[in-house]
Amino acid sequence: MVHCNKRGSEAFVGDLSHIYKYEVGGASHLAGVMLSTVANKPDGTFDLQELEDRIRGSNIHEPVTAMVAVENTHNYCGGKVLPLKFLDDVGALCKKHSLALHMDGARLFNACAHAQEEAARVVRDCDSVSVCFSKGLSAPVGSALVGSYHFIEQARRARKMLGGGMRQAGVLAAAALVALHEVVPLLALDHKRAQVLAKVIEGLFLKAFTVDAHNTHTNIVLVRISEHAPLTADQLVQRLAQVCLAETQGDCKTPNDEGVIVKATEFNSKTIRFTLHREITDEDLWLAIMKITYVFKELSSSLENK
Repeated sequence: MVHCNKRGSEAFVGDLSHIYKYEVGGASHLAGVMLSTVANKPDGTFDLQELEDRIRGSNIHEPVTAMVAVENTHNYCGGKVLPLKFLDDVGALCKKHSLALHMDGARLFNACAHAQEEAARVVRDCDSVSVCFSKGLSAPVGSALVGSYHFIEQARRARKMLGGGMRQAGVLAAAALVALHEVVPLLALDHKRAQVLAKVIEGLFLKAFTVDAHNTHTNIVLVRISEHAPLTADQLVQRLAQVCLAETQGDCKTPNDEGVIVKATEFNSKTIRFTLHREITDEDLWLAIMKITYVFKELSSSLENK
């Protein structure tokens, strides 16, 4: 609402971006902004030549392009970290055409941990950045918007208009400070555990389930179900949340002989998402690996027998 302050302005986003896919069309409904999409590549980037060719504003019949948004890490692409060169190039393009550049940095600090760069460097060319404290940083709730003094001044007015004022925000800020000071330095451990999980699943060599361990950058592991398998992501998520007697009679149980439940998210009809965070210990990870291995092999055997 600040960058696109004239109703009917155009903002470019990736076609797999959170802003486009998961915000109920809020940009158009609340801000009067038209979202135009450019196709996201598997690494979360998009073609900058296509973007430049589609910038508008000189024709009275067309909307005026005002903003470009990037997402880092890119959730739908599996927690991919955008390359610094891409960020530098899109920043230069926006400056060339006097466009605002916004970064949806809900998982910005995961990107920094993977790239081994300071956040200031990653967002160097951005005019505004949003960060979330309740995802990889594990705070119970909270996000922040970062920008220039004038930008934040205008953003606060927009927030007030939308009913977003909050007088007891200190409670949330306290948790956010803990997240920044204590959790950010540990994010690399989440990434390491995600790599372990991805490589174990990849090493099962099951035709029904595949994972791209090499391109698992951060704490998100995407498992894709074969298109030929009569199994949906929802069914797989439900099975991982169940405990059968046969599991507890083997090694798939806790030291207290309790069954193991693994929580996953249905990403689409043929993809599930595992997310690692600071509450997941090495012991938890190996319990989850035993459960996932058991379930994947069970379902693979069942599918082969059909």
